[in-house]
Amino acid sequence: MPAGPGSGPAVTGRTAWPGSWLGIDFGGTKVALRAETDGGEVSEHTFRWRGRGLESDLSQLATELARFRRRIPQGYTGIGVAMPATVGADGLVTTWPNRPEWTGLDLRRTFRSHFGDTPVRWADDGYLGALGEARALGCDELLYVGVGTGVGGGLLAGGTLWPGPDRGSFELGHVVTDVDGPICSCGRRGCLQATASGPATLARAAGMRGVPVGYDDLRQGLVADEEWAVQAVDRTCHRLAVAISGVRELLHPGTVVVGGGFAAGLPVFAGLVAHHLAALARPGVPAPVVRASVLGPLSTLHGAVALARLPGPDPL
Repeated sequence: MPAGPGSGPAVTGRTAWPGSWLGIDFGGTKVALRAETDGGEVSEHTFRWRGRGLESDLSQLATELARFRRRIPQGYTGIGVAMPATVGADGLVTTWPNRPEWTGLDLRRTFRSHFGDTPVRWADDGYLGALGEARALGCDELLYVGVGTGVGGGLLAGGTLWPGPDRGSFELGHVVTDVDGPICSCGRRGCLQATASGPATLARAAGMRGVPVGYDDLRQGLVADEEWAVQAVDRTCHRLAVAISGVRELLHPGTVVVGGGFAAGLPVFAGLVAHHLAALARPGVPAPVVRASVLGPLSTLHGAVALARLPGPDPL
């Protein structure tokens, strides 16, 4: 999920159109778009990738962007993009485990082909999840944890995203929480997202139940208090709390926001993380407040729009 050192935000070109902002949230299975105008108009659209392969993806992206742009005929003032890939300072995609076909793609050239001289910035999706939630809460000190296909993270300290895109992304999902755990998509063993992502949780639930488990099955199992569902989710929340506890000791965030598409549909999720985090707290060092995302699965998308709106060539 992360964007790597020097990955963003990047800026290309200029535009004369005022007051219209586009956010794009790229995912491994779908893409979300949100346009806002200074006049209060809002338009959203989500589409799923229809197949595999870079040529297919770029063709579909061009079609969907052209269709969506008709809703804002005056064009865009700026564009913010949430990228789950690792992107080099040169704008080339170096790693995207969920869509490896994108490796080597020149994002600057790609976006310029779609948007011309309109300014385009991109940043890590975990960063933008933190930015979106912070703006929604009116808060400038928080840790964002996004649980979905992977585990993303972003830390806002003193109103500034840390450590800053020029120094790399906030790789919470690649914190090792179990050295004997499963192999992560990055190739290393025991990363947080290998045990606490949505797919990892569903796989654990399936192993406990003895049959394949989908997301709706898991949610229904939790409602029915089925042991296999409760234990699978509890294990995930414990691992998240272990990672958050480490961040708490080093950087002292006062608030933890738990979001992402997987967590958003499970009402007990944030509460379980809070329970385990409280149990891990040292005497005299209280655990931070844990709350469910205000924006649900849309944190990153709203953060992408906020990125587009930020002034200056290097807003983060």
